[in-house]
Amino acid sequence: MNIHSENGSMRESVACNLLVGMEPGFKLLYIFGAGGHGRELAWLTSQIWGSKVALCFVVDDAFVGNRKVDDISVRPLSSAEPSTDSRFIVALGQGAARRRAAAKCDALGLLPTALIHPRVEMSARTRVAGGAVICAGSILTTNVSIGEHVHVNIGCTISHDVAIGDFSTLSPGVHISGHVHVGRDVFIGTGASIINGSAAEPLVIGDGAVIAAGACVTRSVDPGALMAGVPAIRKR
Repeated sequence: MNIHSENGSMRESVACNLLVGMEPGFKLLYIFGAGGHGRELAWLTSQIWGSKVALCFVVDDAFVGNRKVDDISVRPLSSAEPSTDSRFIVALGQGAARRRAAAKCDALGLLPTALIHPRVEMSARTRVAGGAVICAGSILTTNVSIGEHVHVNIGCTISHDVAIGDFSTLSPGVHISGHVHVGRDVFIGTGASIINGSAAEPLVIGDGAVIAAGACVTRSVDPGALMAGVPAIRKR
């Protein structure tokens, strides 16, 4: 794992799935969100590092109570203490909510980390930015770039020369062929497929687009569009 600077702030990134068997480099992970996705990321973290990393759920102050979820304490975000021994991850499925939560964590001085399940296959030419999550059973081949706070859910495949923009979400079972550029804040529903572009003309999915579950995208998508069907057509 290495630390690099992007847009003036420090970010952690990994060049391939080197997290498995590595010392984490920190002792405490704050997980923003204590719902189902938060519980999944707690499990994912334990799969990577076992008991080497302590876990704490954090939520907006208005929603905190004196409680635990799956034996993990739930605390107000304002109580999180930035240090070299702590990191954060955002466990919210919707990209816009994830962006807002990450901004709050950044404002407190917390640093993000990437989470990559041990059963992910990825080449040394895959780049994963801080805050990104890649879940079990996913395969990323070569020359793939995963942006900040991107979530790649269970069982996705991402082929060569693909870039996924910050805060985008791939639901379970999404398949993206080669030479595809996915913009920022894109949501791709469960089981959707994105057909390949080419080196000369990549298939581009514009910022903020939504691809419905089960859709098959065969051509570039405008920013903010809603695409559904096989082949996918614009619904909005």
